[in-house]
Amino acid sequence: MEFTDKSTLQEILEFSEAERILLKYNVPCLGCPMAKIEMSSLTLGQICLTYSIDCEKLLADLNSAAEIYQN
Repeated sequence: MEFTDKSTLQEILEFSEAERILLKYNVPCLGCPMAKIEMSSLTLGQICLTYSIDCEKLLADLNSAAEIYQN
């Protein structure tokens, strides 16, 4: 499993550690009612662009954790 800026919020949240990492970056979408409706189409890239979040760092953390939990 490798996350990219095209990964949807729904795909990312299937990973058990994702919520903890997203909260570390103050991703507001986790509690947003609209995000719950758009989860299957809302991409990480869109979220990062909208909220000025460093997408490269966030992806590095997500993919690092995913690699650890896959092994």
